[in-house]
Amino acid sequence: MAKAQDINTIMKDFMGAFPVDTKAMEDVFKNQAALSEKLSGVALDAADKSAELSSKWTKETLAKMSEMTKAKSEPADYAKAMTDFASANAESAAEHMAAFAEIAKKVQMDTVELMMAAGKDMQEDTAKAVKKATDDMTAAAKKASTTAK
Repeated sequence: MAKAQDINTIMKDFMGAFPVDTKAMEDVFKNQAALSEKLSGVALDAADKSAELSSKWTKETLAKMSEMTKAKSEPADYAKAMTDFASANAESAAEHMAAFAEIAKKVQMDTVELMMAAGKDMQEDTAKAVKKATDDMTAAAKKASTTAK
């Protein structure tokens, strides 16, 4: 009667013939974590600048509004105050929206720069990993073919 082979031994031998480089996976994880940290820094910096700009805009608007709400001696002065407030507010809005656009533009440029650098790094790492895997597979195939004879 034929003796059944142990499947665990077969799988262990099979997997041992094709080694896995865990260092490559660790490097990928570290690179991804570093990229995430840089992208988070860009986002947090933009959020900080946006919050400062919003606060500044609000303070300016409130200062203009307090001037508008002061008691006037003539009814026409109320209309003039309202017109002055609306005009100043429109000018301020244009300036602040341009500032928000600059923040967004910087975020976009920084993100593209980071992604381009990450892509280049990933391409280099992939080329190294493929070369190493090819070398390992070639060595394993040669070893398997010499032990099979």
